[in-house]
Amino acid sequence: MMANLFSSFDPSTSFHSSLNWTSSTMSIILSPILYWMIPSRWIMTWLKLTMTIHKEFKILIPKTSYSGSTLIFSSLLMFIMMNNFMGLFPYVFTCTSHLNFNLYLSIPLWTSFMIFGWMKNTKHMLAHLVPQGAPNVLLPFLVIIETISNMIRPGTLAIRLTANMIAGHLLITLLSNSGNSLNLMTLNFLILAQIILLVLESAVTIIQSYVFSILVTLYSSEVT
Repeated sequence: MMANLFSSFDPSTSFHSSLNWTSSTMSIILSPILYWMIPSRWIMTWLKLTMTIHKEFKILIPKTSYSGSTLIFSSLLMFIMMNNFMGLFPYVFTCTSHLNFNLYLSIPLWTSFMIFGWMKNTKHMLAHLVPQGAPNVLLPFLVIIETISNMIRPGTLAIRLTANMIAGHLLITLLSNSGNSLNLMTLNFLILAQIILLVLESAVTIIQSYVFSILVTLYSSEVT
């Protein structure tokens, strides 16, 4: 039984816990970070980059089927690019250098495009299997070729990204392993070559993430 009417508001008696005051911090935790701080240059740069990518993808998608779908492809580009960049740091696992990880990215997207295309635009998907102006004699072979090329798209996306990520990292690793047996003069050239390869690999991380996202965007535009 309560000693008085206001004892339920006493933190020392309510549930006999010293953590009752933590409820006052929930408003701080649940509030967005932009509520407490002015957008920094890093946030503004990130938003500017996102808008630039959005405008780039918007050109490739028809206006009738746009509906903000570029946000998916922009997020995909940023996700792949960040994973590629993380692999440039020493002792950091490169997720995008493994085929199974890249297949987990490409197969669900390609499958969803195919299901949407065949359910909503069946005639368009059938017409896409036959190139315009092709001879009637070659039509059966062209349908088979187009079907096979369409089915291997997720595999080519994953293999392209995997091969490009492995090639640069493997070359840097092979060159670094030979440094112990070199003299001082040759070692300086090796360090210079490593720096050049690291710069090129940084460019590859951006290019490959861009290529992956652009191809996925083009595949989505074909089914609409």
